[in-house]
Amino acid sequence: MSDVQAGTNRMAVQAATGQTYGKATEQMNAQRAVPMGASPTDTQPAPVRPGTIGALTRGTERPNEPVTAGAPFGAGPGPTMAGIAPNTAPPAGSKQDLSERVRAIYSMYPNPNLMALMTALEAG
Repeated sequence: MSDVQAGTNRMAVQAATGQTYGKATEQMNAQRAVPMGASPTDTQPAPVRPGTIGALTRGTERPNEPVTAGAPFGAGPGPTMAGIAPNTAPPAGSKQDLSERVRAIYSMYPNPNLMALMTALEAG
């Protein structure tokens, strides 16, 4: 059970002034049905101020982790360990890349010249 359900973190029921007849009561009844909790900013710690987390030249907090951890090269786990899918696109500028780009342009703007270019690229 959350603290809002338990009644320990509820905001007071209140309505805006100057509403048409019956709207304030309707608004207050809605707040009673689904109570609002305190603003999340009330419970979060203050942001870290510059210069309070230590010197930039301090020792590492992860001495056994390679600098290249998370990168697609070097020692340590690669991006797939972080849930990032590998790049499966063909290398930029390759024949396969050019063919795919021409095919995509042709699908948006079909014309005989693009069709001829596609045919020539696929034929080699």
